[in-house]
Parts: sequence; structure tokens; C-alpha cells
Amino acid sequence: MLLSATSHRVPAVSRTLAKSFMSTLSFGCPNSPTLLSPFRPGLLSATTSSLTVPFRDTTRQSPPHLSHFQQQQVRTVTKKRIHRQQKRKRKEELAAKGIFPPKPPHYIPKDTPVLNAVSREERIAESIRQDELAAQELNERMQRQKENNAVVLRFGFTDDLVMSDRVRKLLDLHNGNQKEVVKAQKQQAMEIFQEREGDTGSSAVQVIALTTRIQQIQTHLGMHKKDKHSKRGLDALYVRRRKLLDYMERKDFTSYRKVVKTLGLVH
Repeated sequence: MLLSATSHRVPAVSRTLAKSFMSTLSFGCPNSPTLLSPFRPGLLSATTSSLTVPFRDTTRQSPPHLSHFQQQQVRTVTKKRIHRQQKRKRKEELAAKGIFPPKPPHYIPKDTPVLNAVSREERIAESIRQDELAAQELNERMQRQKENNAVVLRFGFTDDLVMSDRVRKLLDLHNGNQKEVVKAQKQQAMEIFQEREGDTGSSAVQVIALTTRIQQIQTHLGMHKKDKHSKRGLDALYVRRRKLLDYMERKDFTSYRKVVKTLGLVH
């Protein structure tokens, strides 16, 4: 075993004593801890043999291991929790005495039977009756439109004007463009749902006009699938029609039902 002279400078007398004690350790009692007690552990090299006794600091003691219950955290009860428990306890005490908290205004118990409830069979029968009345009214309006109005021509002309056959053929809608045809169809549909003569602002008439425009754009998109601008405008028209239908459902359910059933909309 060698002394570490690199990290600590040891006097000559100490080196002589160390050599004598090392010889004693090599041939005498190597396991005796009293021989190493006068020396500091730093004087010896860390690469010593297994004959040296490791230094142990007895001044520091490791804390004792805590039990399972001592390691658990203690839960604190908040004031809100205490107040809630006290309130629940007071309610239970009053309920045991037959005193219950006051009910809100217009309170109806859950077990109260509803006297004016309509059965499902009656609702279905009423729905069928309303559909028949709406279909009958629309058929009458369409028949009246065919009898009263003349054939619609181009540029706003009607069939009651006196004109030659050649001029009438030029003004026929079959010779018109798509815009004129769509305008004539929209005008005829709006006349069926109008509430008065020349009505163009009621909700039902606006829904009919929007639906005509939507059908026109749908036909265009079927032919030109890459026209993204038209698709964006079509989505905007869907939103406008849905808002109008929501308003009609709240304010005028009869007209709403008639329009939805006639156009075949899912709303």
C-alpha cells in the first residue's frame, strides 16, 4: 500500500511513522481499526487494497424511515366545504321535521298528469289534414294562375297583346336565354305564394326566390365542377334561406309548413 503524496503534503516524520505502521498492517493485525485511528482518511490513496477499513462519519445519522401513515398528506377542509356540509345537515333536519325549502314560482311537480296532452295518433291525423288543406289551396292558386294570366313572353310581354305570328314567335321564351327563362319561372312561383297582389317581400316569397336561384346555381355547378366562386355563393344562399325558414317557423308556422312541404325541403 502506498501513500498519496500528490494531493497532500505530509512531513518527513509523518511519512516515517506511516511506513512503520504500514509494515505493521502488512504483517501484523491488518483488520485492527485502532491502528488507522490517528490518521486522516485523505492521507491514504483511494486505490488502496482491501485491507483498509473504510472511513465512516458517525456524526451524521440518517433520519429514521417514516411509516405509511406519517407520509400521507393531511387534507384540509375548506370553509366552503364546511358551509356546504352544514347547509346539507340543516336541510336534512328540517326535512325530518316536515319542513321543506320553498319552491320556485310556477313550479310543477314531475308526477303531475298533463290533462291537455295530445296522443300521437291525433297529432298524425292533424298533420295529414293540414297537408291536405295546403295541397288543396296550392292547387286552387295554380289553377287560377293558369286561367287568369296569359302566356309569359320575353321582355315582360304578355299574350294578350295584339301582334303578328312572326313577332309572337320571336318573343317566345323558347327563343330566350337562360336568364329570361329563370326570371319567368321565378315570377310564376312567387305569384303562387304571394299574400297580396304584387307581393315580393313576404318571407314565403323570398324563400321561393332563393330556392329558384339555388336550383339555377346547382345546375351550373353540375356542368362546371371547378367553379369554386359559385360554390361559395351557393353556401351563402343556403344560409340566407335557412335564416328565413327559422324566422317563419317562429312567426308564421302555417306558411312555413306550406313552403317546406311544397318545395320538399329538409329543415
